[in-house]
Amino acid sequence: MLSHCLPMPRHPGAAAEHCQCSLVKRTFKTRDAFALNSQALSVPAMSGPNAKTPLNIVFGAMTVGAPETKADGARVTEVADVAAMLDAFTARGHVEVDTARLYCKGTSEELLAKADWKSKGILMETKLYPTRNALRLRHLLDDATIQQLTKGGISHTPEDLRKHIALSLEALKTDCLEIFYLHGPDRDTPYEDTLKTVDELYRDGKFKRFGISNYAAWEVAEMVGICRANNYIQPTVYQGVYNAIQRSAEPELFPALRKFGIAFYEFSPLAGGFFTGKYASMESEAAAGSRMNPDNLPGKSMRARYWNESAFAALAAIRPVIEKHGLTMAEVGLRWVAHHSQLKREHGDAIIIGASSLSQLNANLDDLEKGPLPEDVLPALDEAWAIVKGSAMSYFH
Repeated sequence: MLSHCLPMPRHPGAAAEHCQCSLVKRTFKTRDAFALNSQALSVPAMSGPNAKTPLNIVFGAMTVGAPETKADGARVTEVADVAAMLDAFTARGHVEVDTARLYCKGTSEELLAKADWKSKGILMETKLYPTRNALRLRHLLDDATIQQLTKGGISHTPEDLRKHIALSLEALKTDCLEIFYLHGPDRDTPYEDTLKTVDELYRDGKFKRFGISNYAAWEVAEMVGICRANNYIQPTVYQGVYNAIQRSAEPELFPALRKFGIAFYEFSPLAGGFFTGKYASMESEAAAGSRMNPDNLPGKSMRARYWNESAFAALAAIRPVIEKHGLTMAEVGLRWVAHHSQLKREHGDAIIIGASSLSQLNANLDDLEKGPLPEDVLPALDEAWAIVKGSAMSYFH
């Protein structure tokens, strides 16, 4: 056990007492409705005193990677650029950075280490996706990409969990993570086996908080039940897709998370770049390397989710009121998530933002520091969601 990365106690109700981050100034309490004694679950608010945003902001490093991984989504490929973005992010009062073993073939983690994230007061979080199950993503990816992902496929078996968390720790040049996520469901490995190993890794001091991502609500409930029955560390963070034109998580996932005291870390607030105003129709062209370009891995996934007639009709429904108020599409998307969505500060919820440049990062943070949207913008956004709701993809994999 490493003294500088002591695991938090396994019962989540005492979590905040052991938080090691000096920038954590507050704790939020949500009612754990499942527990018979209704004990409050303490959720640390991972934002510093300089933060001006209504919710915690996390920097998503999906675009950070080595130059040779541009086809895998790398846009920020120089160490100096990564370091400058991390400095700008922390200067605005934010401290959490999210990456994954899958991002840019593992080079996202490596480049963050080269940018010396540890010296900047950052809390680092990573994820492990079970790529051997990529066949389940046929609705998102083409055959060649699925074959690439499943080659030497990763699972959530005890052996692979131990192997790949070790690789992540080595790549990030650390011995303890703030959060370790199961990036998506491995339904071929019993959850009992996976969660037992996650608990062992936690007790070995590999991470402080346990997160899950891209699971269905019923799986969240099943996993919490397994953890509580065996006194394993319980997931306290869920990372999922959610934005003004993708609200499929609202009916069943959000109630499940609130019931079990799990914070929601939202990704894709701008629908992978679709909700930026750059694209007007199915014939629009996406710049090389962009999140909507079909020639890279993230682009294939984003286009499968958003590049359709109903999504463009939704954008068209929003444009008149946006233009009336002189707003940009991007700021409307970000301000909706920050002020009008189901995300709440008291639950420890957060917004994950990515960026392909320092200027884009600063622009996104500027928009997130603005106030609520004009009242007449909200019905237009509701109408946009109604247009796409019938064909929207699920929130889980």
